[in-house]
Amino acid sequence: CHNLIDPTQIQLEDRNFSVYLPRTGMKLDLGGIAKGYIADRIRDLWLAYGVSAGIINLGGNVLLVGAAPTHSDGRWVIGVQDPRQPRGASIGKVNLPACSAVTSGIYERTLKQNGQNYHHLLDPRTGYPLKTELAGVTIFAEKSVVAEIEAKRLFFAGQPLAGWLKSRSGLLGAVFVYQNGQTIPVGVELL
Repeated sequence: CHNLIDPTQIQLEDRNFSVYLPRTGMKLDLGGIAKGYIADRIRDLWLAYGVSAGIINLGGNVLLVGAAPTHSDGRWVIGVQDPRQPRGASIGKVNLPACSAVTSGIYERTLKQNGQNYHHLLDPRTGYPLKTELAGVTIFAEKSVVAEIEAKRLFFAGQPLAGWLKSRSGLLGAVFVYQNGQTIPVGVELL
């Protein structure tokens, strides 16, 4: 089964807008980035209809459009979820221009079975929930689909990667929150 989990095997053909998976049994699941893509398309629709500012919230994926109407500097104040607290309790806030904030974490979609907690972020090498010290990572980026991809990538890395912030255009920063309560902001100031 492990030989079926290899994203480098995906073959894209731009001319025909086609995707080919070379091994029998391979499947492509875009669920991990679909909300980011959808949020970006909703923003495009809003802008086409003249909506100048607003919040698109797809649960774990927030896209802030335009200048914040209640702040004279146009920047948005974005709370970062405290994974040890109920939804809506922040561990801190960041102040950024319009962007997307996407979180990947182990603290919301869980199953408790025989005293053991299982989260939904599965390690493709084992098929079981990833063993990690992270509770969650929140990424701030200009495009929501990019934030989705980077949230997953950095969550599985388990830590800030050297040069990550400069590795791709449109990245604004990240906040790593560990299960022991340690918080590491990268490229942003946590207020």
